Amino acid sequence: MQLPQLKDADRYTGLYIVDFGDKSSVGFTADEVAGLLESEKFKDIKVYKIYNAYPDGRMELKGVSNETFGLEAGMFFYEFDRVVAEADFKSLVNSAVSAAVPGRAKVHLAKYSDEKFVTAIIYPAEYNEEFSKWLLDIDYKTAGPTEGGIGAVKRYYDDSPEILDRQRLLAKGQIESKTGKELLAATTRAVVR
Repeated sequence: MQLPQLKDADRYTGLYIVDFGDKSSVGFTADEVAGLLESEKFKDIKVYKIYNAYPDGRMELKGVSNETFGLEAGMFFYEFDRVVAEADFKSLVNSAVSAAVPGRAKVHLAKYSDEKFVTAIIYPAEYNEEFSKWLLDIDYKTAGPTEGGIGAVKRYYDDSPEILDRQRLLAKGQIESKTGKELLAATTRAVVR
C-alpha cells in the first residue's frame, strides 16, 4: 500500500486509511468508511485505523474488519435496585457533559424486572476502544455486574427490556463527515482532509 507523505501527520490520529487496491486514501472518518462499505463498488476495500502518528510522517496502523462498521458495541451496567440504576444512568449522562464522548452513542436505562435494571451505553463498534478508554478516564463505576461487547448488544436487543429513559450523546468537535458526491470525490484523492 502506497501512502502519501503527510504534513502534521499527528492530526490524522483516529482517522482511517482506505486501500482501494489500486490506490489508497488517508483521512476518512468512521462514518465515511461505513458509507463507502454500503456501496457495491467499495464493499471489498481494506480499512486501517491510524492509532498514532509522528512528526516525520510515520504512522501506526491497525487493520479493521469491514464487518465492524455495520455493528454496534456497548457496555451494560446492571443493578438490582431501581434507585441505584437511575443514579448510574444520571452519572453516565452527566459525565458525557463534562468529558465529551469519543463518538455518537445512546444511553438507556432499562428494566428487565422489578429486581433487574441496566444502564446501557451503545455505540458504533469501530469506537469500542475509544469508549472503553473514555469510561476509564471518567472513572465510571457501578456496584453491580457489568458486561460489554458486540454480543452483549445483540442479547440486549433480543431481550427487549422496557426502556425507562434514554439519551443520545454526540461527540464535541467531531469532524463533519462527507456524504454523497463529496464522499465519492474524496475516494479519488490521496489525502481526504
